[in-house]
Parts: sequence; C-alpha cells; structure tokens
Amino acid sequence: MMIPSWIDDPAEIPDPLGYGQRAVDWLRKLKHPKNPAPGHPFQLDPWAEQTIRRIYGPRNENGTRVVRRVVLLLPRGNRKTSLCAAITLLHLIGPEREPGGLIVSAASAHEQAMELFNETALIVDTDRRLSKHLSIREYVSRIAFQKERTRYIAVASDGKVQHGKTPNVVIADELHAWEGRAGLRQWEALDSALVKVPGTLMIVASTSGRGQENLAWNTVEYAIKVQKGEIDDPATLPIIFMAEPEDDWTDEDLWFAVNPGLKHGYPDIVGFRDKARKAEHSPFERASFQQFNLNRWLDQSTSPFVEMHVYDEGAGAVDLEELEIVQAPCFLGFDLSKNEDLTCVVACFEDGEDYAVYPWFFCPEDNLRERGERHGVDYVSWAEDGYIIPTPGNVVDLRAVEDQIRELCARFNVKEIAGDPTYGRIMMANLNDDGLPVTEFRQGWVSMAPAVKELERAILARRFRHGGHPVLRWNFENVQLHIDQAGNRSFHKGKSKNKIDGAVSAAMAVARCAAGDVQFVTDADWFDDDMYLA
Repeated sequence: MMIPSWIDDPAEIPDPLGYGQRAVDWLRKLKHPKNPAPGHPFQLDPWAEQTIRRIYGPRNENGTRVVRRVVLLLPRGNRKTSLCAAITLLHLIGPEREPGGLIVSAASAHEQAMELFNETALIVDTDRRLSKHLSIREYVSRIAFQKERTRYIAVASDGKVQHGKTPNVVIADELHAWEGRAGLRQWEALDSALVKVPGTLMIVASTSGRGQENLAWNTVEYAIKVQKGEIDDPATLPIIFMAEPEDDWTDEDLWFAVNPGLKHGYPDIVGFRDKARKAEHSPFERASFQQFNLNRWLDQSTSPFVEMHVYDEGAGAVDLEELEIVQAPCFLGFDLSKNEDLTCVVACFEDGEDYAVYPWFFCPEDNLRERGERHGVDYVSWAEDGYIIPTPGNVVDLRAVEDQIRELCARFNVKEIAGDPTYGRIMMANLNDDGLPVTEFRQGWVSMAPAVKELERAILARRFRHGGHPVLRWNFENVQLHIDQAGNRSFHKGKSKNKIDGAVSAAMAVARCAAGDVQFVTDADWFDDDMYLA
C-alpha cells in the first residue's frame, strides 16, 4: 500500500512564516452545515490538517510557497470535496487570497464540476460571516469577493476550453474521468496558464482510475515517484493513499490505512464491510471496490486478459541486433485495420525459453494528434519516440506495412507470416508470390482460442518479453475477454473504441512460434468472422 510517510508523523512541518498555522486557524473558524456537532464546525481531522500544513507551511527564502502542485489521491467517501471547498475559500476570501485573484475548479462534465461549486456555495450560504461578503451566481457557476475582486469559477472539460484565463489556483477534480480530446485540451489550457503569474497552485484531487496511457496516470505516476523518493521535486506534494496489486484487499487494516477518514467515522465501516462481502462473489464488484474504495489503480479493461502488473514483469529488453546475429527463429503476426487507424506487425522470436516480441505500429499521418486524442492517448509523442510509424495521407499505407514485412524477412530468420485475410488478402498474395512464408490465421474461435491460451500461459510463466513498448502495453490493457458457452476465449474490445490490434498480432505470432513447424489448420471457410470483434 502507499500512504504519505508524514501523514501521521508528529515531527513539526516547516512553517517559518507561520502561514501553515494561519491557514489551519482560519479553516477551523469555518462552519459546515452537515456537521451535527454543536455550532456545526468545519471538521479538519488530523490527516487533513497535516495536508494544509504541508501545502502552506514550507516557504522559500524569498517567502514564496515551496509547493506549487498537489496530487491528492483519495478513495471515495474521505471528504475530498469538502477539503477542496475549504482550500477554495482560503484563496477566495481567506488569508491566501490575492487581490484580483482567480480560482478555477475543473471537472470532466458539468454535473461533476458542480459538486465542488455546490459544496463551496453551501458553506458560504449557511455562514453569515461569508455570505455578506461573497456573491454567488449559480447560473454561471461563479462566486466573487467584490471588495478585492477575487473570483472562483467552476468549469467542465466538456464545455468551453479556458484559454485566456490567468488563474492563481486550479483544482482539477477527478482527473481520471477527463477523457479524449476535450479533457486533454482543457488540461493543457489550465496547466499552461499557471506560468503567467508567480505563486500559482495546481491541485489534482481524484480517486484512482484505469489504464496507464492517459492524462491522469501520467500525472499520478510522476507523483508516485516523488512520494517514493525516486524523484526529488519539492514543488510537487503527493498525498497518495492507494492500495497496490499485491495487497490483500480483504484486510481491514488496509482499509483503514488507505482511507484516512475511516478512523473518524467516514466512510461508513458497516457499508464498507457490506460492499466487501459482495465483492467476494462478483468480479465486477471486486474491481469497483478496489478502485473506488481502496483507490487501487486498475487496468483499462473491466474484464482484463491478464493483470498488468504481471505483464509488466516482462519489460526486459528485446535486443533485435542480437536476435539478427544469432538468426533466432522468428514468426510474424499482423492485424490490418480498416485503414483509418492503427495497424500492427508483431515479431515473436524463440529466445531460449522466452518469447521475445517486438511490434511495429502504423498510423495515418494526417490528423495524428486528433486520432490519438480520440482514444485518450498521445500518438504524436509515440511517433516522435519511434513507437508509431506515421504513413502519408489519411489512411494507413499498406505498402509501408508490406515493405516492413519484407524488410523483416530479409533481416531475420522468419519462419511464418501469419495474417487474417479479411483485410489483408491482397498483401498476403503479394508476399506469397515472392515466395515468403505466408499463412492464413483467421480470427475466429478455432484459431484465436488456442492462441489466447498460449499467450496467457507465456505471460503468467514470465516467458513473454516485450521490452516495455508503450503502445503494445496500451493495447493489452484495452483487451476484454469474450467467452463462449464452451469456455473458449478470444479478445474483445467490449464497448471501448480503444485499440487492441497489437495484442491480437502478438497472440497470433506467439501461437505460431509455439507451434513451430507443426502444420497450421485454419478456421473452416464457413466460420463467421464477425463474431470476432477486434
């Protein structure tokens, strides 16, 4: 599990100017109508108090705040929204306010954006000391302190992108839900705006999400490295409460460790136990409990092919030059798209007892950024780093794919080239005419079920070595399993539009590599390819 080392540490947090104490004292004067205690005081429990002290106490020699970015990752029910509302007021009318300052909170959709706005407005409305100074305009999601012209606005990533704003504080709410092009552009607009004025503060407040090729994971992964001490970055404050894959999710000690509010009565422990009992008998409930109640970051798929932390153990290097020198037996698998997006060729080499795999991904060069944003990933960076090969135009140039296969055959000891003729019949005929070892591999149950089984066996045995290729990993975490009445399994995208072509090609290549020189039997001609949904 992962928790901040300082959260229960009695050692004093540096506060040379007393600003941390000032913030705590001010917040303790607030009221919260939902607190049934006499006077309805705002409940600032020890973990939350430590958080405030860590944000506002440490200062540079010139008096500016050390912390500029906060990544607050909490399970649901730990009053993250209330804490963010308090921080909003601290900058809107409290001692951290700056004349003319702007606080922006942003979420994935309007309804989510209103959660923090409504919480802040509720605190203001029920406290005459605040309401007489602050004006609330709900129809534009805006609260203002007219005397010093400070403002707070709530926006959604599915609405107008906030270019041109100059915020002093940005609170990014539930970043794991910021999907696609709109979410990425809103993040870029707000994040880039924070360099316009000194002393700005970015707070990412979220629960865990799914998948690792997305905006939220990129932010959280960096914060995790800071929290673990792998990166020295005093300006970034990670406050991450997270269960990890190896943790026993049924252990109540783990529940209390990653839910700092549990010891103070929230979330409700009775409800917690009830949900855990349901999770014992339902994979769906178990995934939900681990993600939202224990804050474990899950794989992308709701019915994953393999646990991605097991897949990641195969990230050892794949040395193509060495495999070329020794002329290791090589088997190619390719999955051609409908020309509008990713197409993949995967090589699988016999390398001792391992399957060493390496993919080549192709994508139309036109609108490369938009294509990636549609899936919530960064095709442009992948192309710049050599993980995707852009081809001219707005459809995949299959000649480039064919040329790549010919180059691989000239370079390596290629025994077979396995492909589905559904979209590849012409290319396969061209290769076959030149005497290259082309084999049909139709993507139906007869072919794919054994291939999926062999691939799973290789990954679980830690014999599948992939070099940590990020596009291939993304494809694998998108996979869902489709299981028929006989228990046969094949790959499936479910309701997702994300790509799994690399995983399909890898399964084909590994299956042929495992079969070696055994004669390959294709699906019967009558098999319905539409049953396979890749």
